[in-house]
Amino acid sequence: MTSTEKTRVRTGTTPPAARTGPTASSRPVQRVPVRVRAFDAAHPWLWDGTLAGTWTVAALVDATGGWRNTAQDPSVPPWLVVATTLALVLPLYRRRRHPVGALTAMACATLVSTVSGAFLQAAFLQAIPLFHIALRRPPRALLWSTALIGTPLAAGAVRFPGGSWAEHAVPALWTYVLAALLGITVRSRRDEREQEVRLAAAAERTRIAREMHDIIGHNLAVITGLADGGRYAAAKNPERAAQALDAIGTTSRQALAELRRLLGVLGQDGTAAESADRTPQPGLADLPALVDGVRKAGLRVHAELPAAPHPLSPGAELTVYRVAQEALTNTLKHVGEGAETSVTLAFAPGALTLTVADTGGKGADPATSRVLPQGRGLAGMRERAALYDGTLECGPPPAGGGWRVRLRLPLEDSPS
Repeated sequence: MTSTEKTRVRTGTTPPAARTGPTASSRPVQRVPVRVRAFDAAHPWLWDGTLAGTWTVAALVDATGGWRNTAQDPSVPPWLVVATTLALVLPLYRRRRHPVGALTAMACATLVSTVSGAFLQAAFLQAIPLFHIALRRPPRALLWSTALIGTPLAAGAVRFPGGSWAEHAVPALWTYVLAALLGITVRSRRDEREQEVRLAAAAERTRIAREMHDIIGHNLAVITGLADGGRYAAAKNPERAAQALDAIGTTSRQALAELRRLLGVLGQDGTAAESADRTPQPGLADLPALVDGVRKAGLRVHAELPAAPHPLSPGAELTVYRVAQEALTNTLKHVGEGAETSVTLAFAPGALTLTVADTGGKGADPATSRVLPQGRGLAGMRERAALYDGTLECGPPPAGGGWRVRLRLPLEDSPS
């Protein structure tokens, strides 16, 4: 994998055709378990009833005479065998919603089975609610489950201390241990998936918050500048005021379009999200339009924006654009009268440098208040720079006066 491909995979800018994931032919197969789980969640009684009914039929078949093959006392009354069998299988219907209650009822029936000498094979079904306890209940519930399961086994050992007891106890113990371990394993995998989903959601919320901050903050700053300029021009030059209103409308429409594109990714429909992903993100080619927009808002900007010597990844270009956008937005908010701003993009062997500097102007805010600590502007710029192993410097220039933002990004063919 080339450096460009690694960067695109890391930032989610890989073209749809190059992304790894389920193919069109495998998607129907992968939808089957999802639909089965959805149906089960909507109709839990159907699967619970089917499972309980199936095991009831199997256990009653065993109760017709097969139970005597493993019984310690084949003379147990048939009515007691049938009643104990039903008590062992019917609680399975409640195994998911009340697994501890189901296991308690089955343990009582197992105690009757072992003390009477019937030793019904249906007692092994205790492994099913035990699995659900390990899957859904706190770990301490397994301790109570151990007591519930161990009591009938101990009673059987006391009631029938013969050498054949190990043939019944050891397989039962292994069955219950494996059921508990299986429940713990499934629970751990489920918790890991939920943690991954939460982390992905948090990362996506951070990314969306950063994008919305850049889009809304910049465009509102431009609109504010245009509105202030149009208000002063309305009395002396109505034509300039009309131009300011036109620029406000254009900027508002652009901001609305960007927000719709960004929020489209949040849509639940997969087609809409994929379509939104294909929409081009702003890059180096959009920097001149960005500079023109802040000029219309009344900021004097001198720009040097040479073309890149070779193509950059879309994510790196978006980083440069957003940092320039945030720096110019802060300048619009805090600069005083007569300030001049320069935007310089330079390419050197192995790195590119973006510098946005202003002279401060008359009545400018102190440099320390240029980027508020509680805001997302500085944090967002640093996060974007760090994503590409870049560095960001913000503060007054060495000569003093004004403010300077300098971004340095390593080019993709240079070491990190």
